[in-house]
This record gives sequence, C-alpha cells and structure tokens, in this order.
Amino acid sequence: MKLPNCEQAYIPAPKLDDYLLADTHPTGRLKAKFFKGLGFSKANRQELERQLLHIAQHSSVTGKLTSPHGEKFIIDGALRTPQGTGAVVRTVWIIDTGEHRPRFVTAYPL
Repeated sequence: MKLPNCEQAYIPAPKLDDYLLADTHPTGRLKAKFFKGLGFSKANRQELERQLLHIAQHSSVTGKLTSPHGEKFIIDGALRTPQGTGAVVRTVWIIDTGEHRPRFVTAYPL
C-alpha cells in the first residue's frame, strides 16, 4: 500500500530546522546527531527534505495507526546521504482528521 495522496506529502520547515536537525531539542537532539552524522545539516536541509519526500512517495506503508488527530502511516525506506552512502530510516506521516495531505511527523534510524 502506498501513502494516500503521497504526491501531496509535505514537511513543515520547523519540523526539520527546529526538531530533526536541532542540537538543543529535548527529543530531536539525538535524531539530529544521527542525521548530522550522515552529512545532513540546516545548510542542506532541502536535500534531507527531498530524500524524506522520496521515501513517502515511492516506498510502501509498513504500518498504520489511528490517533486522536488522524491516521498515521509508517514508511521505512532508504535515505541517500550527501556523501553518497545509504541509511535505512523509519518515517511517520499523518493525515490529520478533515485533511487530505500527508504531513511529516518524524524520522529515525532503524
């Protein structure tokens, strides 16, 4: 199964800048260490965004959860790093109740 409306998936900029790549975020800092170790940073966050959207649009959903806010979709996929290596990550996307566009929630290493 593909992510519904995957071509409309989006990642709010603060989700990358203030969470996934933020050294000082209480929970994001460990993820930031992982992604920065792969060569991603705020300076090239567009590349990380492009890679995460590629996973949402081309990989299959591996799990689905219902939350009070909407339907969450788990998608595992390969992430190409700026150095040309690869890493497998789990991404989570949500389609908020009453919405149709999948919004990025988080990503972390598998």
